[in-house]
Amino acid sequence: MAAAWLDTPPPPIAGMARASDGDSLRLGDERVRILDIDAPELAQNCTETNGRVWSCGKAARDRMAALLASGIVDCRPEGKDQYGRLLARCVVGGRDIGATMVSEGLAVSYGGYAREEAAARKARLGIWGGDFDAPKAWRDDHPRPQGIMNWLSGFGV
Repeated sequence: MAAAWLDTPPPPIAGMARASDGDSLRLGDERVRILDIDAPELAQNCTETNGRVWSCGKAARDRMAALLASGIVDCRPEGKDQYGRLLARCVVGGRDIGATMVSEGLAVSYGGYAREEAAARKARLGIWGGDFDAPKAWRDDHPRPQGIMNWLSGFGV
C-alpha cells in the first residue's frame, strides 16, 4: 500500500503558461517538461539543405510560446525528473503540445509520438529539412555552465 501511495503522480495543473524552451514551460511556480519529446536547445543551430544556418532552438521555443499563448494549458503530470520538473502531457485549446511540436518538426519523439515524427521527417519539416544534432547529443557536446550561472538558471535567469 505504501508503494502505491509513493508512486501516485502529482495532481493535474492548469493555467496560463510561458515557454522556457521548446520542450518545457512554467505554469505558475511549477516547471514542466513535456513527456516523450526533446527539442533543440535554445543556443542550438540547425542547417538547411542549402547550407543556410538557422536557430532551431529559438524557433522551437518561439513555437512553444505561441502555442501557450493560445489559451489555458492543462497538464497531467506523471512524475518528476532529476531537476525537480514535473514530467507531463499537456494540452492547450484541445491540442496535444508534444504532438504539435513533433509533427511540426521542432522536436524529436522519445516514444510517444513516433507517427508524428515519421510524418514530419517525410515532409522534411523543421529540423528534418536539413542537418541537425539530436538535442541530447548537442547537450553532451555543450555542457551546462557550473557554479553560480547553473544555480541562477533554476530561477529562470
